Amino acid sequence: MAKEFSRSRRIGQQLQRELAMAMQRDIRDARLGMVTVNEVEVSRDMGYAKIFVTFLNDDDAEVKKQLDALIELAPMIRTMIAGRVKLRVMPELRFQYDRSLVDGINMATLVGKVRAEDNAKIEKFGRDEEAEDQNGEAQD
Repeated sequence: MAKEFSRSRRIGQQLQRELAMAMQRDIRDARLGMVTVNEVEVSRDMGYAKIFVTFLNDDDAEVKKQLDALIELAPMIRTMIAGRVKLRVMPELRFQYDRSLVDGINMATLVGKVRAEDNAKIEKFGRDEEAEDQNGEAQD
């Protein structure tokens, strides 16, 4: 079972490289901007591959437009990649928008905002040095 997992992972990595090169060099569609292939997960039976992508413009309407274009182009992309990757069966390509990058940026922004608010409170009210030690715990 572990051997099958490593094979699907290797195939996923190979598909990711080939898809990234194809997006950059071969696929010319006015609906697509800059597409980044973040990850490819191949099913154990090699029947399908989930392709997680992000776009330069993260506006919801633009993301939907570009994702719809990729879904429409999936059969053509599959044929193109099948000529480059030596597999008995080429998996069906299922494109999905990867929100993890956008969510990570939003989380970092929120953390930065909270830290700035805390620093502003410390500057305004000061820190009771006698009541707290360096770890933030109350002293006896």
